[in-house]
Amino acid sequence: MLAYVKGTLEEIGEDCIVVDHQGMGYRIYTSGMDIGMLPAPGQNVKLYLHMNLREDAITLFGFLSRDALRIFELLISVSGIGPKAGLAILSALSVNDVKLAILSGDVKALTKANGVGTKGAQRVIMELKDKLELDSLLQNESGHFAVSSSILTDTAGNETGSPVAATAMALTSLGYSQIEAMQAIRRVEQAETMTEEALLKAALRKLV
Repeated sequence: MLAYVKGTLEEIGEDCIVVDHQGMGYRIYTSGMDIGMLPAPGQNVKLYLHMNLREDAITLFGFLSRDALRIFELLISVSGIGPKAGLAILSALSVNDVKLAILSGDVKALTKANGVGTKGAQRVIMELKDKLELDSLLQNESGHFAVSSSILTDTAGNETGSPVAATAMALTSLGYSQIEAMQAIRRVEQAETMTEEALLKAALRKLV
């Protein structure tokens, strides 16, 4: 079983790439998110692989991070979610946003993926919610802060955590989904150093 491949990026297609490794070209299907982060052809790349075996074909799926590969493999373990739908979800949402959508039960976010309907999204949430880690799901692009999804809602329905978490709760009370709230907060520079009031105002501007 292949774990990863490291080689020269030869071609970039709509949903797949070709990587040259020791003179052999590997066609690897990947997500739109990862395609958008690839270097120019001719540069070296490393992708973590999932090999899909069927009677009539062997297909490789690859991702730039182990975390993306893990989420893909969890997604395709869900009844009715095949590799095509798994890639569609990871093309529509980042890895962290997929996790948050599952943990918060955000069906609407998952149905942004092509070919994933309400019933499929509900199955993903139902089957994977207990399989995901609750800690350190959300980081901004610089990795400056992380928020446990468990502080977004407590048993009393109140928020007593950090300004980031309190702001997320305030935004959801205004009608935004949890995933929309956290996406807005992550787009605010130095969000982790702000007061709740300042962060709420800044995050609202990102949602306009």
